[in-house]
Amino acid sequence: MSIWVTLEMQLRPGAMAELEPFLKANLPAVRGFDGALLVQLYFNPETGRFMLLEEWVSREHHQAYIAAITENGVMEQLLSFMAGPPDVQYFERMPL
Repeated sequence: MSIWVTLEMQLRPGAMAELEPFLKANLPAVRGFDGALLVQLYFNPETGRFMLLEEWVSREHHQAYIAAITENGVMEQLLSFMAGPPDVQYFERMPL
């Protein structure tokens, strides 16, 4: 059964103008990473909060992706747009 991951972050004031081209350049790699099933982006312009909603084959697949972007520097670039660390949550579907 797949898992859902949410990453919520507070952007630095004015960072969306810089973040958008970064996301356009990097989203194909995220969506093409082994185990990625769905990646959607949401932004609240009133609060400056940004959220990634992702579906992955497993938590291990997502963690392998995080390790890869940490190693290649993409994570450091992503963090530079934020006012603080992201809130990362893992969710499993309830079979009800």
